[in-house]
Amino acid sequence: MIELKEISKKFGDTHAVKQVSFSVAREETLVLLGASGCGKTTTLKMINRLIEPDAGQILINKEDITAQDPDVLRKGIGYVMQNIGLFPHYTIAGNIALVPELLRWDKAKIKSRTQELIKKLHLPESTLNMYPHELSGGQQQRVGLARALITDPPVLLMDEPFGALDNVTRTSIQKEFKALEELKRKTIVMVTHDVLEAFELADRICLMDKGEVVQIGTPKALLYHPINDVVKNFLAGQRLVLEFKVINIQDIWDYLSEEIVYHGETVTADLSIWEAMELLQNKGRSELVVLGADKTIKSINFEQLTRGFNQYQNVKQDE
Repeated sequence: MIELKEISKKFGDTHAVKQVSFSVAREETLVLLGASGCGKTTTLKMINRLIEPDAGQILINKEDITAQDPDVLRKGIGYVMQNIGLFPHYTIAGNIALVPELLRWDKAKIKSRTQELIKKLHLPESTLNMYPHELSGGQQQRVGLARALITDPPVLLMDEPFGALDNVTRTSIQKEFKALEELKRKTIVMVTHDVLEAFELADRICLMDKGEVVQIGTPKALLYHPINDVVKNFLAGQRLVLEFKVINIQDIWDYLSEEIVYHGETVTADLSIWEAMELLQNKGRSELVVLGADKTIKSINFEQLTRGFNQYQNVKQDE
């Protein structure tokens, strides 16, 4: 869907981006991760030509983006900013309608699509007549997402989309983001400096340092097969939490109790260890009944879950 070929950008004497190359598959979420100043936002902005590269080539759907009018290109790409960027003197309805009005949609179509989105994003319809300053940070973020999604663009660019939110709101919004069917049909490139956020939301992560790509891979690949000390050290401080997030029940299936016969409600084994622990703790359950990939069923409690996790860790450390 998106391909960058040896993209470079200088600002004065500073090499912000140096020969960056990667591709993003259709309906994949790729997260550009790295410390401030590593070149990730500059890379993102070159995909919709908010910044023009000095060298290299960017293709979307195999078409060179420099052959397209920048305004036309941007109308076909959703863009969510860190500071949300809502116009303070426009109502929420007016903010969401900006791009479809530029595309000359009729009012009935804009209204219908707006109502569809705010329902999906858990915003009350009364929100549409309000102004940005009347909304909470989480509500404003949902509006920013609705504005980016309203024309149903195939590509969505997100620059630190949850960076301005407090931790509790951020966690809630991230869960909604993962569950939203609307986003599962998008090709998404997201920028963040938050390691946990990257591991929570990415199909693959592109770790950048000093304007260059250090390693691209799944969260599990970066954690267990780091290409060098830069990757290892970047993840080291939060390694245990990251393992809880990337290891799922299916990974530890062989270390769990014997299968049982059960005809009630089950959860699937693609739940991460972190999610399983949350269910056991927050729902007050003593055990989870889990359906494995091979259609067998097992009942597990907190102790069995942690024991299986530790056994899996030991195997990974010996590899």
